[in-house]
Amino acid sequence: MDLQQMRYVLAVAETANFTRAAEQCHIVQSALSHQVARLEKELGARLFERTSRRVRLTAAGEAFLPAARQALEAAERARAEVAAATGEIRGTLTVGSIPTVAAVDLPAVFREYRLRYPQVRISLRTGSSERLVEQVREGVLDAAFLGVQPDFGPQGVSDRELGRGQHVAVVAPGHPLAAHHEVDLRLLAEEVFVDFADGSAARAQSDQAFAAAGLRREVAFEVSGVELMVRMVHQGLGIALLPATFTAELHGLRCVPITNGPIRVERLVWSRFTPSPAASAFLSLLDASLPPPAA
Repeated sequence: MDLQQMRYVLAVAETANFTRAAEQCHIVQSALSHQVARLEKELGARLFERTSRRVRLTAAGEAFLPAARQALEAAERARAEVAAATGEIRGTLTVGSIPTVAAVDLPAVFREYRLRYPQVRISLRTGSSERLVEQVREGVLDAAFLGVQPDFGPQGVSDRELGRGQHVAVVAPGHPLAAHHEVDLRLLAEEVFVDFADGSAARAQSDQAFAAAGLRREVAFEVSGVELMVRMVHQGLGIALLPATFTAELHGLRCVPITNGPIRVERLVWSRFTPSPAASAFLSLLDASLPPPAA
């Protein structure tokens, strides 16, 4: 088998369609189908179940996919290492981030990185802090930017604190709290909240603050994204607690400081294994642009 055949199989698996996979690989469908069939014959097993309506992986295909990805990633890494030895940084950089990152101006960092290393393909993914740590640990991401509670300790990765700050109460303009210059947790505990999923790091920042104050609150709506949260607050369905550094970008809402409010810590995490040349260059660029690590 060759690497190109593996790329074809991955494309079919990702698109669940031979025509779209061929378009993605810039090859005619008949040629792609022929190469996949050759690989199946060589392996002695069918990788896909094909019907007139759909294409899906067989059990053999499911087993083959992780090894194929690893082989392609290893080949890409080898090319990148050779290029780096000759002074050229290339390959792929995959970075994860929470949607509300504020300690780092990511667009500015990526702009500088792109100017320095135009041969590197950059992929940015968003997600929860817990999932991002897991993906860095698994090698899916080269690095990730998190927003977590102060006692959150990411396991199996290298990490660095980037900054910390308090949350503010985010309310609709017509909400009674909008007239306050400051509120405390006891007053907020009487409100209905829109928040992230129970058990998530984003939710834990607020839950821990109320628990430490001996207070309980009602979270009527759980959402997975900050955009929906903000829209629900606009509609008066509840209030939200968000980092003050992030809320500067919000419009049409009132942000009220909180006495002894929840604290969020932003952290950078990266793999403990030797980074690829592209990842190493990214971490070096970040190190030069960030303040010294917190003591």
